[in-house]
Amino acid sequence: MNLVTIGFFVGIVGLTLLVTYIAAKRTSSANDFYTAGGGLTGWQNGLAIAGDYLSAAAFLGVSGAIALNGFDGFFFSVGYVVANLVLLYIVAEPMRNLGKYTLADMLTARFNEKRIRGIAATSTITIVILYMIAQLVGAGALIQMLFGIPYWSAVLIVGVMMTVYVLFGGMTATSWVQIIKACLLLFGTALISFLVFWKFDFSIMKMFDTAATVTEQGENFLIPGIKYTSTIDSVSMMIALVLGTAGLPHILMRFFTVKDAKTARTSITWTTWITAIFFSLTIFLGFGAAAFVGQGNILAANPGGNLAAPLLAEFLGGNVLLSFISAVAFATILAVVSGLVLTGASAISHDIYGEIMKDGKLTPKQQLVAARTGSISIAVLSILLALGAQTLNVSFLVSFAFCIGASANLPVILYTIYWKKFNSNGAIIAMATGLISCLILGAMGPNVWNPEAGKAIFVGTPLVALSNPAIISVPLGFLAGWLGTILTQNKASEAKNAKIYNEIRVKANTGISVSDVSH
Repeated sequence: MNLVTIGFFVGIVGLTLLVTYIAAKRTSSANDFYTAGGGLTGWQNGLAIAGDYLSAAAFLGVSGAIALNGFDGFFFSVGYVVANLVLLYIVAEPMRNLGKYTLADMLTARFNEKRIRGIAATSTITIVILYMIAQLVGAGALIQMLFGIPYWSAVLIVGVMMTVYVLFGGMTATSWVQIIKACLLLFGTALISFLVFWKFDFSIMKMFDTAATVTEQGENFLIPGIKYTSTIDSVSMMIALVLGTAGLPHILMRFFTVKDAKTARTSITWTTWITAIFFSLTIFLGFGAAAFVGQGNILAANPGGNLAAPLLAEFLGGNVLLSFISAVAFATILAVVSGLVLTGASAISHDIYGEIMKDGKLTPKQQLVAARTGSISIAVLSILLALGAQTLNVSFLVSFAFCIGASANLPVILYTIYWKKFNSNGAIIAMATGLISCLILGAMGPNVWNPEAGKAIFVGTPLVALSNPAIISVPLGFLAGWLGTILTQNKASEAKNAKIYNEIRVKANTGISVSDVSH
């Protein structure tokens, strides 16, 4: 710990707290708390979505995955960028037109049933907690390295700070913190990438040759097969990454922070360009860390490899660059976990408490109190779980959350928007099947069980060979939705569903409610 490190951290934390203070004055209703009043512009929301997207898993996890596993780690970068296209062309506009605060709001626009809202809220909370654990693990490792404090203390510090941001500033504070950190992260990543490229005399081939020479995998470092030893395993991972984004509740929630569907599309266009630039640069971070820091030192600093980027910064620019990059990574984590807390809180307070338990009969003040209570609940639960997940690579945790998004949420979203016969039974069965199958298969996989001690949560032989079970769970989710609908439909409900669907199609594509026009 030194004055430079403390200075960078105090500066960035002070800036974000100032933003929270200003935002708190503008947060007086549930609409302000959940969606920033719907007042963000396209570029602002695009940067904020990128801020959500460029998480600890992206910066710390992907860099570490590339440094340790070579080309296999770069799968994450490719998958994250391509996923934006699914959002842009299929989901963004209908989600903005049909929803209000949460994923459940969008689904209940067609199926106005409490059980739909309940299963959607359960899926949201599960994804949020997995994502939160990943961010807190990354934060704990980072703060532990810089300040020499115990891991549990570091997790508690981050947990308390993120809760403060959400409690007082809501979505407005969260959005602007994400915008600030996205700009800082892009600058820091570009700076490190330039220095790495400079070290290799601005030659890509020299960088590849060096990585193949100094790593223990040799030339295999440059080809697939180190982490994902089978084609099916790598395809399964890519399915989760590419399709999962369109089912992530904290990303979908961002479409409600803009005024209309056109601005939502503009947001994703900005996000796509920003993430494409960032993830293209992660290859310099990963290969640079492997060449200059060394895989042994990366693993020694953190069992999950999550400190590759900060250690590379220390090699390239000494303590000053290490302090800056670590402070930016800290801001990254704070911004993302704030958005996640907000999303989890909306599922607890708005969906479960407000709509299911209270039938939507809450005063604006009660809604705000419920939202803040939900924020505290989701934060405490995530902190407790993160304390036992120190050895996991954060990219794995996030890819598992993506798997649930693709398996449980995406089938229901697409069927709701595009399938006329789809009914509420199909929606419940699809979400339950996707969620449960993903959790069970993941719990039996190699990231949870490993014959070697210290490489997974438990010591033992995995029953499922897939690192990410998306190749099984995603088709199961779609199949369950189809079968659930076909086997439970009747003529009376089919006619009613068809009438509602006709209005949903118009509203999804135009934002105009047919019933409003007719009156």
